[in-house]
Amino acid sequence: MTTSAARLDLRLNPADKARIARAADLRGVPLSAFVRDAVLREAESVMAAELTVTLSAAESRRFLKALDAPFKPNARLKKAMQDAAKLIR
Repeated sequence: MTTSAARLDLRLNPADKARIARAADLRGVPLSAFVRDAVLREAESVMAAELTVTLSAAESRRFLKALDAPFKPNARLKKAMQDAAKLIR
């Protein structure tokens, strides 16, 4: 199985690059691996913060109660469903 690597180019000022290279040396890893790992950790952190919803106990109970309740379409939804059915026919 052949896989190709995607590239990501990054422009840094020399001082920033030297600082990152020094940190990579201290960890004993290549610069590219250090940068990749740091960026992936940050991406995971951002996604976890943006894609996770935290509910209080009361909100959680209300949400679960709403999920358990039978679905009752309102008049607007019923009309939209009828209009959609006419388009499909």
